[in-house]
Amino acid sequence: MVQGTRDELLGRLAEAVGSVTVAHPTRVAVDGPPAAGKTTLADELAAVLREQGRDVIRATIDDFLFPRARRYPRGEYSAEGCYHDTHDYEALNQVLLDPLGPGGNRRFQPAVYDRTADAVLSPPVTSAPVDAVLVFDGVFLLRPELVDRWDLRIFVSTALETTVDRAVIRESRVSTRADIERRWRERYIPSQQLYFATARPTQHADIVVHNDEPQQPVWETHSPKSWRPEGDHLTDGPHTRRTARWSHPNRSNPVG
Repeated sequence: MVQGTRDELLGRLAEAVGSVTVAHPTRVAVDGPPAAGKTTLADELAAVLREQGRDVIRATIDDFLFPRARRYPRGEYSAEGCYHDTHDYEALNQVLLDPLGPGGNRRFQPAVYDRTADAVLSPPVTSAPVDAVLVFDGVFLLRPELVDRWDLRIFVSTALETTVDRAVIRESRVSTRADIERRWRERYIPSQQLYFATARPTQHADIVVHNDEPQQPVWETHSPKSWRPEGDHLTDGPHTRRTARWSHPNRSNPVG
């Protein structure tokens, strides 16, 4: 593992993006549990890449939800419903990931759903330059329906109680602490346990960022040395991948 400043982490991630060699836009997943800090990290990474002159497409899984009436057939607090019924992966692949991938025409749409209005969207189709970078954040991004669509996979990890505390602060204006804690403990955290039990996301991640202290992050690199940032001296292979927290769904203090 490597510990450094926030700027050092962003530099490492940007270097990893720049080292990906593909003949189409580079598709970067920033995965992680709710309130782990993945959206903030994705925004910061996108800003760094733009400063370096890259054309960045910034998108999120929140714009690929099913309409509300379809999201809760198992109940509002169902962890299984959160994992199985929430996101439209077929649309995500069809309008964004596949067009930007191998053999794609680079004509994409960044969203299919407006969460505020609970309405289907159909934004204009846009053409991406061949050297563009898609920075995409969200939960469950390394599940079987999506895992092969990414050219760089980042997983943001944070301890369970930290995510609950962050959620309380973030959502205190719209929900009570009791409601927030119930959603996290009954729906979001168990859905992450289900995700880890079935998809093993940290085994597929190229970089795992431990984000308990955002200004002093720790990261570990799992990918080949061909693009590994200089100075990240880590052991490749299955043993290294298993060191990431949350790799066992029954631990009492998983990352969430």
